[in-house]
Amino acid sequence: MRIVTRPDFDGIVCAVILRRAESIDTDIYWVEPHEIQAGKASILKGDIICNLPYAKGCELWFDHHVSNSPPGPVKGAFEIAPSAAGLVYRYYKAKGKLDNQYDELILNTDIIDAAALDKDQVRHPEKYPYILLSMTIKNQAYKDRAYWNLLVDLLMDSPIQSILEVPEVKRRCESVVRENTAYESRLMAHTKVQRHVSVTDFRSLDPVPEGNRFLTYSLFPESIASVKIRFAGPDRNQVQISIGRSIFNKGCRVNIGKLLARFGGGGHAGAGGCTLDAETADRKIEQILDVLYQNPEDI
Repeated sequence: MRIVTRPDFDGIVCAVILRRAESIDTDIYWVEPHEIQAGKASILKGDIICNLPYAKGCELWFDHHVSNSPPGPVKGAFEIAPSAAGLVYRYYKAKGKLDNQYDELILNTDIIDAAALDKDQVRHPEKYPYILLSMTIKNQAYKDRAYWNLLVDLLMDSPIQSILEVPEVKRRCESVVRENTAYESRLMAHTKVQRHVSVTDFRSLDPVPEGNRFLTYSLFPESIASVKIRFAGPDRNQVQISIGRSIFNKGCRVNIGKLLARFGGGGHAGAGGCTLDAETADRKIEQILDVLYQNPEDI
């Protein structure tokens, strides 16, 4: 039995819950959604897949993205919910395998993955331990596997304040605070508000700046959605698109996950992403933007 999950805070918490409920001690298989969608992930019999699209051959599957509806009856749980980790938690509590040990962790995972943040949490994440910790999780060509595994181990048994004092975690948290300060100036320089959509194009920058993904909603309050564009890797053969409904200006009616599923991606109603071939990316970006400009309901 093996855990297959995504390297974000929700995916890491899924792994925490499964490690506790199933006593799994095999290495976690970290995968991004597009690898599942493209058939590039190696799924084995007995795998438990969480926070990712469904793949044939798995033993259990848990997901909450609107674009990842199951092909039919599957073992596990699928529900449009704030987090996949919450689904895993409720599933195993109902089976009597877990108590209330992780209530606080799941509450904060729901808030973070659903982007149910207020303006102070967005502008000052350093005041909110779980939010700050979540911002230390990045995927740069899978270089951080050891760190993701460390967080799984720590979150299983340690209180959040103790986790923040672990030297590697503390170093990364301090780095996030510095990055967020610099990121604000990069957003201001490379973002244009087109109609009611903020479009941030980082393709001219190398390396691509890292920072608070919610900050754009505070800096450009007139926008109802944000689009971030960047190259997927140093070869510049692919372009990554990330889109989110503003968490403060609630005027966006487009179901982002359904929209991006048309372009090989997916996500939630409120946020999602896709990867495009660089040769055709500009044309497809214009098609995506046109839908956001029209702002049809629940496309």
